Amino acid sequence: MSRNFYILAATLGLFALVSAGMSLVPSSFQPGLPANGSLWRTVAMFLLLFGLAAALIGVMSHLFEQVDRRSDEARQAARRKRREGRG
Repeated sequence: MSRNFYILAATLGLFALVSAGMSLVPSSFQPGLPANGSLWRTVAMFLLLFGLAAALIGVMSHLFEQVDRRSDEARQAARRKRREGRG
């Protein structure tokens, strides 16, 4: 599950870099595209923020999956220990 968020964050980060690069390109190389550099920088900033948010969600979901897995392993180990103690 967290891998999907990492992929989304990387994709948004790549598009943010492309948008930031487009703000540096002269308008003659961009026929039909917005030539306003501040628009490209704004789009890049929002893409970067959304990418960072996706990365944070990915990290948090990975941590919660790890905690859940370890608590399940501890529960199973305690159950095995109780069964060995009885028999």
